Amino acid sequence: MLLRWLLFVAQTLVLVAKALVGSLLPPKRRDLRADHVLITGGGRGIGRALAREFARRGARKIILWGRTEKCLKEAAEEIQAMGTECHYFICDVGNREEVYRQAKAVREKVGDITILVNNAAVVHGKSLMDSDDDALLKSQHINTLGQFWTTKAFLPRMLELQNGHIVCLNSILALSAIPGAIDYCTSKASSFAFMESLTLGLLDCPGVNATTVLPFHTSTEMFQGMRIRFPNLFPPLKPETVAQRTVEAVRQNQAFLLLPWTMHILVILKSILPQAALEEIHKFSGSYTCMNTFKGRS
Repeated sequence: MLLRWLLFVAQTLVLVAKALVGSLLPPKRRDLRADHVLITGGGRGIGRALAREFARRGARKIILWGRTEKCLKEAAEEIQAMGTECHYFICDVGNREEVYRQAKAVREKVGDITILVNNAAVVHGKSLMDSDDDALLKSQHINTLGQFWTTKAFLPRMLELQNGHIVCLNSILALSAIPGAIDYCTSKASSFAFMESLTLGLLDCPGVNATTVLPFHTSTEMFQGMRIRFPNLFPPLKPETVAQRTVEAVRQNQAFLLLPWTMHILVILKSILPQAALEEIHKFSGSYTCMNTFKGRS
């Protein structure tokens, strides 16, 4: 028993040392030239920026899913103008039957998906008591359950091919919730647990990996009107920045990515400070009231 414990400690230290060395030396990056990338919520915002970034990095085909044909068509034309083959399909990821139906259509028209980017999300932006029940359900269906359906639709073939990557565009609100967005925070926390479990479940699956991205507030129309007390100290991220860092994380096979790096401090503080102190930080930083001016879209 003692020998097993010593071996476990030694293996852990070796992996920590390996990670430290890997952070200093450039790792081997995934070549995207043979990849078919499917992005949910790909018509605008971060999804559209991701489509452009994957195209720039040489992805063979880009497939966009979304609920608004106008946005999808414009995004697809933009990607095609960059010289990359691009297709779009109207699909509500919160609808299980629709996901499975469109996944089959993608396979028949485009081929196997090797990178799935779960980016689609909505936010109701109200307190629990002010929220409409249907709007609350919509957030859970799209932000959380949608990932179940898309992953179940495409992961089996990735496992067969021993080639695939599941990506989740999550949010730092999955780890540190705020008032006024209870639907979004809850769904993102569930989504994070889903990806954490999935990532561990893929440890013995060669060639198939997962990446979870947890960005700070990003300047898209979805969170339009949200106000942080110190915008110069904590400026919102640009969609292009999130897209660039996400694609790089996929190429490096990075399991979890917090943006910006200062979000690591938030996670550490939350794990060591008492609740009363955390509440004061929320009030001082303005996150306690940042959704009061929310005007975003769902």
